[in-house]
Amino acid sequence: MARIQVVEEDLELDSPTLVEGLPGAGLVGKIAADHLADEFEMTYYAALHCDGLPQIAVYEGDSSELRPPVRLYADESMDLVVLRSDVPVSPTQVTEFASCVTGWLDANDVFPVYLSGLAEEKEGTPELYGVATGDGEAELDDAGIVPPRGGGMVSGPTGALLHRAVETGLDSVGLIVQTNPRFPDPEASRAILEHGIGPIADVDVNTDRLVEKAGEIQDAREQLAERLREMDQDGSTQAQPIRGFQ
Repeated sequence: MARIQVVEEDLELDSPTLVEGLPGAGLVGKIAADHLADEFEMTYYAALHCDGLPQIAVYEGDSSELRPPVRLYADESMDLVVLRSDVPVSPTQVTEFASCVTGWLDANDVFPVYLSGLAEEKEGTPELYGVATGDGEAELDDAGIVPPRGGGMVSGPTGALLHRAVETGLDSVGLIVQTNPRFPDPEASRAILEHGIGPIADVDVNTDRLVEKAGEIQDAREQLAERLREMDQDGSTQAQPIRGFQ
């Protein structure tokens, strides 16, 4: 049965913000989510048992405990939740996955921040853009985040989550950052953390370690990035412009 199973019942959250870290273009969401969870030493809070996720078990360094491949981590003091994923969502079941996640968000009054990389040439610091559903646009205005230039779309599981937010009227924002789509891009993740997640979730996150470990992150995430490149394009979260129709 598709569900989100809370494993830390003693942890209390009050209308928290969720940062989604599904793997996609540049792995910008995954790198950002992993950094948040590690930097703040967040608590393993819930397991996702949603359609579209492979039935595998993962283990982390220095621990023999097995966990599901997609998990929620939380910090009670910051009212912050992070979705960490070690696997891509099946491209044939993104609708079911989005319904599973969105139902839990709505039932628990969670404000989601969805992350996506835009395959676009960068000059200097990557540009950050924002899209919104419901009343989420006010959060973008307060953070000074502008809409993308021209029309476009967000595909993959993050696109399905945003589509479901539109359909259900859920308040949410989507952060879109310029990225190199072929390789893990810690620089793009840093831009999202500092200029997007920081002001929206009202957290002060130190990204120095993220930059210092850029080489290590590149090596650790390359295998996952390769698996994503081998998948059908619709299976990987990414933002892309729509050209010729405006």
